Amino acid sequence: MSPETAPAPETAGTYTNPVLNADWSDPDVVRVGDDFYLTASSFGRVPGLPLLHSRNLVDWTLAGHALDRLEPEHVFAAPRHDRGVWAPSLRHHAGRFWIFWGDPDQGVFQVNAPDIRGPWTAPHLVKAGKGLIDPCPLWDEETGEAYLVHAWARSRSGVKNRLTGHRMRPDGTGLLDDGQVIVDADRLPGWFTLEGPKLYRHDGWYWILAPAGSVETGWQGAFRSRDFFGPYEEKVVLEQKDTGVNGPHQGGWVRTASGEDWFLHFQQRGAYGRVVHLQPMRWDADHWPVLGDDGAPVAEHPRPALPPQPPAAPATDDDFPGGRFGRQWSWTANPRAGWATEHAGDGLRLACVRSADAHDLRLLPSVLTQRFPGEPSVIEVDLRLDSEEPGARAGLAVLGDAYRWIGLQRDADGGVHLVHRFAESVAEAERDADRPRPAPGGRARLRIETVPGARCRFSYDLGDDDPGGGPHPVGREFAATPWRWVGALLGLFALAPAGQGHAGTASFTRFRVVPHRPH
Repeated sequence: MSPETAPAPETAGTYTNPVLNADWSDPDVVRVGDDFYLTASSFGRVPGLPLLHSRNLVDWTLAGHALDRLEPEHVFAAPRHDRGVWAPSLRHHAGRFWIFWGDPDQGVFQVNAPDIRGPWTAPHLVKAGKGLIDPCPLWDEETGEAYLVHAWARSRSGVKNRLTGHRMRPDGTGLLDDGQVIVDADRLPGWFTLEGPKLYRHDGWYWILAPAGSVETGWQGAFRSRDFFGPYEEKVVLEQKDTGVNGPHQGGWVRTASGEDWFLHFQQRGAYGRVVHLQPMRWDADHWPVLGDDGAPVAEHPRPALPPQPPAAPATDDDFPGGRFGRQWSWTANPRAGWATEHAGDGLRLACVRSADAHDLRLLPSVLTQRFPGEPSVIEVDLRLDSEEPGARAGLAVLGDAYRWIGLQRDADGGVHLVHRFAESVAEAERDADRPRPAPGGRARLRIETVPGARCRFSYDLGDDDPGGGPHPVGREFAATPWRWVGALLGLFALAPAGQGHAGTASFTRFRVVPHRPH
């Protein structure tokens, strides 16, 4: 899908959910002037902390990233799909953008910048500790105080279902106390897995908007107190009810310049990841927020009263001009020099990276990925294998806890074959999903057709080297699977078995994602 295409048909004056139909996990949003900005979890992918921009809260484009590399460097030299950047909070204060996030193994970090496009500061560790997640700052303009609230990951700390509050240095560099529990959801009947707090000051109250109940089946809660450290009263303000939107929760509240209130949150959709919905928001007679249609998520709704904006979505297509890839791509770990080579023409030139883990794409840091599309789509890319190394291969993959790929491999006899391989979630190595086919020209157009249920059909076309024409289907239908916390990914890769010396390259051109039109 190109940057300027709309993902779904809508009647004039309305929008349909989800407004971001891909894995933009744990969204948070802020308004600065007439512009809205959104960030999301990026876990172990690099670059991290994506930055999206909109003028109408419905149509979003990807403006860049706030995090160039993950630290410590050696920890993220290999894929860590369930670690890294969890549930960031995005704020604007003192003329700067601020993003706070929790690394569950290290603690609370922040970066800041004078402009959304940077330059962003190096990550600063605000509070070290295990299991400190989902932090959110507040600079209280009424009192001049600064605060921070965070949740807990039981897998690292043995603690969950509670929120801890701190006084914070106004410059955001550290905390001024040891913190205290300000919401203990173990004391709230029926509440569990309280996390993801977003902190606000409104109408004389401190507000914490926080989800509970787990990502698959949870709900959105609101908490308020006249004092930051409590006591807080609570209310459920968004839940599935009789809609088809499971677990609608965890996101951010934003107010337009004209005073309209809106809430962006995610819905967990298996292999599609956490897609983003936009809910209207109002205040009831008791001054509690009401989200959606009286607390149920809306499927279609009148658009925000904001200036028109051309239909847009984060880019997916790429011609790789000069060998450079677009903002939509991230490596599965910190990249190393030489994985991708800039050059005079178009096309992505990837080195066939030598690895002892060539038998399992899930272990490779040199896979270039983007989000799996939330709508039925056709994904295509042209590949040329420019390697004489026996065992060198390159291809297009659907990556998750299980994966499948289609591509080209150089064999020991010097020939090139079209290969189709997969690995189950419990498998330690991949195996053939279909018999190899000769690809004498060392070129192929690779194709994946996705259908509802995140099911994938693989095919190929050898072009002038294919007297029978194409595309040719290969293998059985494959059901994409998520990683832990992360939706499935599309991946491009080039690799070679362990050894010495340069192993050649592979070139990818004309990457496209277009809506699937059933025959």
